[in-house]
Amino acid sequence: MGIATDIIFIIVASFFCGLLFQKLKQPLILGYIVAGIILGPHASGLITNLHDIELLSEIGIALLLFALGLEFSLKDLKPVKNIALYGTPIQILLTILFGFGIGQVLGWDWKPSLWLGALISLSSTMVLLKTLMNQGWMGTLSSKVMIGMLIVQDLAVVPMMIILPQLNNPAVGIPALGFAAVKAAVFIAAMILLGTKLLPKLMTFIARLESRELFLLAITAIGLGIGYLTHAVGLSFAFGAFVAGMVLSESDFGHQALSDIIPLRDMFGLLFFTSVGMLLDPGFLVEHLWQILLLVLAVSLGKGLIFSLLAFLFRYRNVIPLAVGFGLFQVGEFSLVLGKIGLSTESISPELYSMVLTISIISMVFTPILSGQTNRLYSLRRRTHKQEKLETCNLPGTGLQNHVVLAGGGRIGFQVAQVLERVGQSFVIIEFDHYRVEEAQQAGMAVVYGDASRETVLEAAALSQASMLIITLPDIMVAKSIISHARHVKPKIHVVARTSCQSDFEILKKLGVSDVVLPEFEASLELMRQSLRQLRIEPTEIQRYTDSVRQDLYQQWYSDNVLHRTLSQLRSAEEHFDLQWFRVPENSPIINQSIGDLHIRKHTGASVVGIVRNNTLIPNPDVSFVFQEDDLIAIIGNDETRMAFCMMASTGSCNNPLLEQNDESK
Repeated sequence: MGIATDIIFIIVASFFCGLLFQKLKQPLILGYIVAGIILGPHASGLITNLHDIELLSEIGIALLLFALGLEFSLKDLKPVKNIALYGTPIQILLTILFGFGIGQVLGWDWKPSLWLGALISLSSTMVLLKTLMNQGWMGTLSSKVMIGMLIVQDLAVVPMMIILPQLNNPAVGIPALGFAAVKAAVFIAAMILLGTKLLPKLMTFIARLESRELFLLAITAIGLGIGYLTHAVGLSFAFGAFVAGMVLSESDFGHQALSDIIPLRDMFGLLFFTSVGMLLDPGFLVEHLWQILLLVLAVSLGKGLIFSLLAFLFRYRNVIPLAVGFGLFQVGEFSLVLGKIGLSTESISPELYSMVLTISIISMVFTPILSGQTNRLYSLRRRTHKQEKLETCNLPGTGLQNHVVLAGGGRIGFQVAQVLERVGQSFVIIEFDHYRVEEAQQAGMAVVYGDASRETVLEAAALSQASMLIITLPDIMVAKSIISHARHVKPKIHVVARTSCQSDFEILKKLGVSDVVLPEFEASLELMRQSLRQLRIEPTEIQRYTDSVRQDLYQQWYSDNVLHRTLSQLRSAEEHFDLQWFRVPENSPIINQSIGDLHIRKHTGASVVGIVRNNTLIPNPDVSFVFQEDDLIAIIGNDETRMAFCMMASTGSCNNPLLEQNDESK
């Protein structure tokens, strides 16, 4: 079967190696590289024709850069723009000089020394993000510094791809480089002028056809087609794909394009990383073991010191310089992309590429281990180590008290926050997605940027002073982690959780969750309700059926809760009797008065059908029942009779005593 057999071997081996590295909490790309080593000519020899695989991996490189262009946003650099935009180029230049010096000490020529410096100047975005998430550092200032610098590093790959191959012929290098720079500038200008006008129209036309397959094919054709166009005029194939992605990201279809291209990028990226592994010779590693280990040590120390020094010079203090140094010392995946281009243009030797590849793999493996020692080393200088202050927005200066903590500010969380804001309930959102944080910030909502499953983030949201925790995140493992840490901060916190699976009920119940909601189930009920209305089914029949389905689902959750069952029946009654709730305010005229003494039915026309007092429901109270402050009264009647009751029971104007939303006590 030829290449088809090779691809089958690659996918199967990559799956098992990726699964192993996932269990070891290592990035999947390391598993792919190991799969390539196993299949390659230097180990099992199952794949010997590397040329065809390398041709396919070129598509993987282009799609990696295309997706990078789609993801690129200057908004990500705003919080740390100075060190990202100015510090990162300095770091790259210093690391290139450092690598050049290493090459000269080893007796290499100037060109491989320069390539070595360029290859080790780039760090790993994939490895760092995985490490930060595992360690719960996302949302801290040091993580934002590192991510900002990585974005600029990734962008620096593009000019390196243009500049470094021109060093093959120094005599014409400067004119050729200048000509390449002019061609690149003309190409970018043309893409901005034509792409911003033509691409949105083309994508609008494709979107109107409502074909997911055609949409995916269109964005792939744009990325690879424009990449080939740049290759045809003498520029980098990957460079054209990156510019295409960057232009497309500014259209209305940027997010959808990125969402659709990621699976394709990952599959071809798998071919790229396995082809990288096939080039690694274990015999070369054994033969040059001490030299490689010394290079790993030198590169790690040198890069780490450069990053730490720059963070300090840009006025970042405390643990940040140490965290940045221990987080970005490794050699990254785009170094392998750049190295493959150097290998294909015969700019570097296979020995140098194998050396850099080995250094990259070893440094990636050690990143989570060394980064995890940051706090421990920092505590040697300060015995009492305090966690970094998380980014917060719009928190009241007087602090938070009796507020609601919303874990998750996505679509559901944001809607809950809007309702809480409408009823005057203070709250704070914890959100991991920076775009969601900006959305909440612009809406004037209190928000903490971080991972809600980390105790330090919950403390930043003042959970110990909160009255309720609402978890809008659907992942049960994340919810378990949040609840576990929340119980440690405040053991008796009232928790309302969302889940996407009924089988999670028992897990959440054991964790002490007070209430649980299945949004997909509620949406299905509403779809069913609307459909039955169109089928001319009687409203009472529709309501009876939906109530029955809901009670069957939630029965295992509330089977021992009489109050909930009774309240469910009252909520059902609302559909038929237009029931509304009224909370007795302070100094109300009806306090210490009975229903019979007030003659409510006679004077207002409204009927009292239920009272909630101290979280206990009293259905159908008799005429001797005496009202108290803060009673929650369920009344039935039309607008006029309800307003008459409101005027009777209020201390002054009847602005908003009728609770149109279901009250939390219900």
